[in-house]
Amino acid sequence: MAELTGKSTIGFQLSSQSEETIFGVDPATGEKLQPGYAAVSEAELNRAVELAEEAFGVFGKSSGIERASLLRKIADNIELISDKLVALAPQETGLPEPRIKMETGRTCAQLRLFASVVEEGSWVGARIDHADPDRAPVPKPDTRSMKRPLGPVAVFCASNFPLAFSVAGGDTASALAAGCPVIVKAHHSHPGTAELVGQAVTNAVKDSGLPEGVFSLLYGPGRETGQSLVRHPKIKAAGFTGSRAGGQSLMKIAAERPEPIPFYAEMSSINPVFILPGAMAERGEELAVGLHGSMTMGVGQFCTNPGLTIVDSNSNIEPFISKIKELVGSSPSATMLNSGIGSAYDSGAKSLVENVAVEALARGEAGEGKCQAETLLFLTNSDSFLNDASLGAELFGPSTMIVTHDNRDKMLALAKSLEGQLTATVHGNEADLKANRDLLEILEYKAGRVLINGFPTGVEVCHSMVHGGPFPATSDGRSTSVGTNAIDRFSRDVCYQSFPDSLLPRELQEDNPLQIRRMIDGVIV
Repeated sequence: MAELTGKSTIGFQLSSQSEETIFGVDPATGEKLQPGYAAVSEAELNRAVELAEEAFGVFGKSSGIERASLLRKIADNIELISDKLVALAPQETGLPEPRIKMETGRTCAQLRLFASVVEEGSWVGARIDHADPDRAPVPKPDTRSMKRPLGPVAVFCASNFPLAFSVAGGDTASALAAGCPVIVKAHHSHPGTAELVGQAVTNAVKDSGLPEGVFSLLYGPGRETGQSLVRHPKIKAAGFTGSRAGGQSLMKIAAERPEPIPFYAEMSSINPVFILPGAMAERGEELAVGLHGSMTMGVGQFCTNPGLTIVDSNSNIEPFISKIKELVGSSPSATMLNSGIGSAYDSGAKSLVENVAVEALARGEAGEGKCQAETLLFLTNSDSFLNDASLGAELFGPSTMIVTHDNRDKMLALAKSLEGQLTATVHGNEADLKANRDLLEILEYKAGRVLINGFPTGVEVCHSMVHGGPFPATSDGRSTSVGTNAIDRFSRDVCYQSFPDSLLPRELQEDNPLQIRRMIDGVIV
């Protein structure tokens, strides 16, 4: 595996035509990290997209077995460089080594999960309706349909997950699984980590005998390079994880193209936690410990960080409040991912502190280095929250706001007032849950994942997982970025009418050579 080069990967070639340079920065010290990465030129970007389109002619027709082999090779290659990733990624992100090891394992598991799905093959949703030439008043034709890949896909790396939501993360894995070449836009927070993983992907493509252009990795200013990618007429879809402002800007470009394309953005979520009276009475202190662990995990820089905690003021909340205040007050400061995220957290916290409707209940220990985040605990009531939309804004960092209410109607009003969320959590005993089915129904409408008696941080990589939700959690609440249904993002249904059997895709041929599950004349067999 090659060392870091500071260059973009255009197909199988390293390239650096621009004099503009992007450096990774150690967030704890502010030190620029070497090497600097040359920003991709317009010509380089166009070349990457053109190669992707050329590769699609072959890769888009590849078998599930071939794609599965590629995904497994990528996972194997990433595991081979795990020591390098553990050494470099913490320098670029401030994340601890155990977190990088966990992410490496998750990334590889995700690649292998998609491999198993495409190898088995039933994900294409094959449907066959046989002809009926004797049907009156008109004969019925033979029609068959299945999912086919969209074409070249742009993927944007996330700042907060340098592996699992970056170069070889979920969007890349699902796009490759569907048969779409991928062009990745690296994130400036971890350019070296991106290059190491990019090398692993490129080598896997080469070793698989697949065409140049199945994968490219580009560096450049986030706004300019990202906008150019989404605007490019040969890009057919894009996956993004990042800020609400950045996501909405790219959404607009994707929608206003002469040929609009699907744009899947994960953007903003405060992930409400509702604690019902029975649970509060039975395990208030325990819930405080769990909430504190969840809100501080990864310095609160998880998309599923519980930024809102809703409690009934008529229940016995004092043990809970006392414990969470104690835990927050003794929380050490920690390094955030980069100065931009740190500044946004400080600015958002300052706005809440200055809001007369909000009480700052507790503040963690202050740090002395750069990009240091204090753990914060805020308190407000339901009337104030409902009357001030700014209190529902995401504060991306180790904090939560407790909102008190004094009756069920106000609790339900709070739930109904929420924007779309990635997650929503309810803590309750059996009686609580039975009496609050209506709350669960509201949250089902508001969130992509609803939890009972747990905490939202952490996303299980499995077939059934949904990591998505109504706007603004994502740009398209019908999809997920985690779980094997993510393949659907980068595919479309094609119907083949009156085709000779020999010209049909193997998935639709009469004798079912792949032995996959299919719907035939309305019956799944």
